[in-house]
Amino acid sequence: MEKKLRRMPAPGKNQGEGKTAVSLLSILKILLAMYMVTGIMLLILSAMLYKMQLSESVVSIGIVLIYVISGLLGGFLSGKVMKRKRFIWGMAMGACYFLILALGSIVFQKGINMEMSRFVTTLVLCTASGMIGGMAS
Repeated sequence: MEKKLRRMPAPGKNQGEGKTAVSLLSILKILLAMYMVTGIMLLILSAMLYKMQLSESVVSIGIVLIYVISGLLGGFLSGKVMKRKRFIWGMAMGACYFLILALGSIVFQKGINMEMSRFVTTLVLCTASGMIGGMAS
């Protein structure tokens, strides 16, 4: 019977030490891409609102679509980068996206300024769209 030799990590280095930093940097890059897409799409929506005088319901639908498209993008990119457990990474990216949105809203509006059902619905939309994007990658 053959013995399998295991490679020992170099002294002073933990296994996978470099991978955590790369993963964190990748996550931050993906979040940046998600927010850049969000910003561009919000600018387009605001221009449409200015030019076409859209109703409040159309603007609300547009905002939801922006959340979903950004979540899909983040999930897709994270699935491509992480290669394993893509749907979980997509969900995580969607949840991170939502948490940053929620924290920004709380800080700038000095509290949550919407009913809890809409808050939870937005969380589900961001997380689910991230998961679907991860599965599609």
